[in-house]
Amino acid sequence: MKLSAETLAPLASRVATPAYDRSALTPGILHIGVGNFHRAHQAIYLDDLFNLGEGHDWAIVGAGIKPFDAARRDALQGQDWLTTVVEMSPGRTDARVTGAMIDFCEIDATRIIAHIADPAIRIVSLTITEGGYYIDAQTGAFDTAHPEIRSDAADPDSPQTVFGILLAGLRARRFAGHPPPAILSCDNLPENGHVTRAAVVGLAGLISEELRDWIAAEVAFPNSMVDRITPATTDTTRALVRDTFGIDDASPVICEPFRQWVMEDNFPLGRPALDKVGAQFVPDVMPYETMKLRILNAGHAAIAYPAALLGHEGVHEAMADPDIAAWLDQLMQREVIPVLTPIPGENYHDYLATCAGRFANPQVRDTIARLCQDGSNRQPKFVLPTITEALAAGKPIDGLALEVALWCRYCAETTALDDPRAETLARAARATRDDPGAFLALTDIFGPLGRNAALAEAFARAIDRLWTGDARAVLRDYLNGETT
Repeated sequence: MKLSAETLAPLASRVATPAYDRSALTPGILHIGVGNFHRAHQAIYLDDLFNLGEGHDWAIVGAGIKPFDAARRDALQGQDWLTTVVEMSPGRTDARVTGAMIDFCEIDATRIIAHIADPAIRIVSLTITEGGYYIDAQTGAFDTAHPEIRSDAADPDSPQTVFGILLAGLRARRFAGHPPPAILSCDNLPENGHVTRAAVVGLAGLISEELRDWIAAEVAFPNSMVDRITPATTDTTRALVRDTFGIDDASPVICEPFRQWVMEDNFPLGRPALDKVGAQFVPDVMPYETMKLRILNAGHAAIAYPAALLGHEGVHEAMADPDIAAWLDQLMQREVIPVLTPIPGENYHDYLATCAGRFANPQVRDTIARLCQDGSNRQPKFVLPTITEALAAGKPIDGLALEVALWCRYCAETTALDDPRAETLARAARATRDDPGAFLALTDIFGPLGRNAALAEAFARAIDRLWTGDARAVLRDYLNGETT
């Protein structure tokens, strides 16, 4: 049965469907980046809230600026913006149809700007990937020299970037005398609200000091932490939804049962009562997001590259490899958790065990290839900060240096490196056969950390062992306490 508003009633006998009248929903959120994660996370929380009979003026309008956004819009339009979300637990598969999104802008900057300018929109949220924020790796600041940012600064009435579009929408809102919406990043970035604020304010400063000062004073950018493993949709996903639940969905989503959302409670125009459906509103998100970035996201990175080098394709298969599972556990116990600041009420060791169990879930069928992609953007956010803090505290970094070396060895070997800096990475990685410092010399990734003598020494040992031996032997050496 093709998924649509007309087929919701008969589908209700097979899967959970919206218990609310979608025709009565009104928009309150514009979301830019309607990918799988957003539809399995933010949209699920809102769907749950709407099912309670609350928050019906907080429906989502989708938006996007990339070519792939157009394809997803077309797919979702054909099914009235509905999505089948399948939660994959060990031994159990549950599906639901969500209806929290009621529209999706055409892929056109002018249309998106008009929605931002609409006073009904009180939150603009983003999932534009970790690499979409124009961060200078050497300084950690917003890159005002980036050609795309310079282009938007030169022609602010015809923006091409997300931040140029946001800025144009805020300008229109101000001109009309409407208070600005909160801008909520839902990407895996430390202090993602501060990063987003730096981008919007930084671009505004290239255009007008007055506009910059107004945004800095009036626009809220709450930090948030989000978590849910959501693999890419494939033909296998579509077939599973069709064969298991009898639903013909052009763009379903599969995910794990676990989800988490922690936000700073800073929404001047109001917010949906998401705390009633499991979200947390706290004064400071930073400790929670650091826990997630340094354990879950860095844990993904830690298992990705040795698993790829050893020929594993599925994440659950890698976690069934005793050496990889032990490597993840020991790296976190020895070198990552000791650097983290305690959070009252949270146990990092329990959180690590939960993460390991999630990775091992065979139903999710997450791929090693997905975890390996975009390393040049992910490593500086998930792994390198721990190295910096461990060095400052005089704590060991042999395992962390080995993680970087495994990434390097993967970049040198793979023929399908999925990374915006793929050619540069591969060239530098191959050069480490003769010059171990060639990889750390990539200053746009490592910045000043690449010149640290202790890291250089530990990395040189690790990459030399990976060139002369094999990944499994090197992992076992680390597990046995051998680092030289």
